[in-house]
Amino acid sequence: MINDNTKIAYFSAEIGFSPNVPTYSGGLGILAGDHIKSAADLGLPLCGITLLYKEGYMKQKLDPDGKQTEDYPRFHPRPILKPVEVDISIKLQNRQVKIYVWRYIIEGINGHKIPIYFLDTDHEDNTEADRSITSRLYSGGTKRRILQEAILGFGGCLVLDKLGYAKIETYHLNEGHAAFLTLALREKFDHDLDKVKSHCVFTTHTPVPAGHDVFPTEILKDILGDLLPDDLDQSIVNGKLNMTRLALNHSRFVNGVSKLHGEVSRQMFPGFKIKSITNGVHHTTWTALETREIFDKYIPGWRKNPLLLRDAADIPDDVLWQMHSENKRRLLDYANAHMHVGFEGSRLMLGFARRAAGYKRAMLLFKNPERLAKISEGRLEIVFAGKAHPKDEQGKEIIHKVVQAANKLFGHVLITYLENYNMWLGRLITSGVDVWLNTPLRPNEASGTSGMKAAMNGVPNFSILDGWWAEGCRDGINGWAIGGNENTGDDDHDAELLYKLLEEKIIPTYYDDRDKWISVMRESIITSADFTAQRMVNDYRKLSYNC
Repeated sequence: MINDNTKIAYFSAEIGFSPNVPTYSGGLGILAGDHIKSAADLGLPLCGITLLYKEGYMKQKLDPDGKQTEDYPRFHPRPILKPVEVDISIKLQNRQVKIYVWRYIIEGINGHKIPIYFLDTDHEDNTEADRSITSRLYSGGTKRRILQEAILGFGGCLVLDKLGYAKIETYHLNEGHAAFLTLALREKFDHDLDKVKSHCVFTTHTPVPAGHDVFPTEILKDILGDLLPDDLDQSIVNGKLNMTRLALNHSRFVNGVSKLHGEVSRQMFPGFKIKSITNGVHHTTWTALETREIFDKYIPGWRKNPLLLRDAADIPDDVLWQMHSENKRRLLDYANAHMHVGFEGSRLMLGFARRAAGYKRAMLLFKNPERLAKISEGRLEIVFAGKAHPKDEQGKEIIHKVVQAANKLFGHVLITYLENYNMWLGRLITSGVDVWLNTPLRPNEASGTSGMKAAMNGVPNFSILDGWWAEGCRDGINGWAIGGNENTGDDDHDAELLYKLLEEKIIPTYYDDRDKWISVMRESIITSADFTAQRMVNDYRKLSYNC
């Protein structure tokens, strides 16, 4: 399916559109999938480019002590993805690497179709080493990452040309992993750097320095050969090519993914004009079945126009409570069946599910376990979930410590850690818990889209004012703020605020003031209307796509 009028090519190292296609690891990939789904809903002339990982990211397994191990079940793309008959190869490491191309069609609510093209080096004419380049997402060391990103950038540009996409006006680089595309465009546009810049827009997603790829130039020369120009001094720092700087230097428009993240990005990369487009989530993907049915009944038209979620005031209190009770029952049934934890529907349930990274501070809740036990007095249940990168020993230790802390609190607070967090489980948790907890070390949470998904299902946020919550929070009305707009960096201080809010505000309201609690739920839904992927894509269309 080639659309001669396609004007936007969206490049991302991971695109997560279905739990059945393991081409994502977490927030970045799922955001990319939501972006494309909403572009299809809005009828944008867009196509997606990514890589096909036949062994995915990984399947997480946890032992009773919280030690993570990984499996890599092989994904067979047929019949979900369709092969594309096109002959593609690029020269890497002084040899031709052949690339298979697969396609999946995202169909929007009005029937508009957007293709996603998946690049796959598992070709019988390649060496065994080259066949494995795209086998796993974010796997291997520096060399593997360079090869993967070269396949995405150089290979993706070649795929578009070979398939006849002649009217691309905007190449959207979703994070620095796609920055080699700019070098491919240099060649395509006869080294007219102004023309390259006029065609590229770039979204940076991380305020954490470790999240920005840097590659030694000597290794790059060995791998890329003639594909690597000599005039990249502005993008090279201490003998290493900074992929974020490469994208920044070749883009007409650059943005962070929340207002606060935009500020942080401008501080990280002074001299560059970096705007902000706050992320959003695809509304029909992330609302639970019961939620969708209630919205269909009381907010007709919300599927096409999610701004109508502002009309959540039309949902009666008892209906809203019953909707959430059903969502919660589904989560309880899953957790009890898999973990034999003994959750009860009457207790207040907190949810914390995200990648295991130090700045996300999963252990903040356990800063004073005796205090937590006293606050709970049998009234709290907590669900954790989230993977650590297979080579991230610190992340694995975080999971281990959470499980250890949970075991020590057994009998005082019921806590479980659900393994293999994915899109399906993400929706189950964000719709099923009573409160969504987020405790990042401000300002390190670029966006925090899981909180948007919770809010859309009527689940209030209880969070540090970071990422989107710094924009969306109305403290005590649609959720609760842990602290203010200061960057304290003080775990003791933030934990004390967390405990105080639980003890004095959240628990009493849940158990003693049902009307107030339902009001907070409703206001969460109303707030979510401003944090949909449809709003986000419309912002891109107006500010950067110019279409």
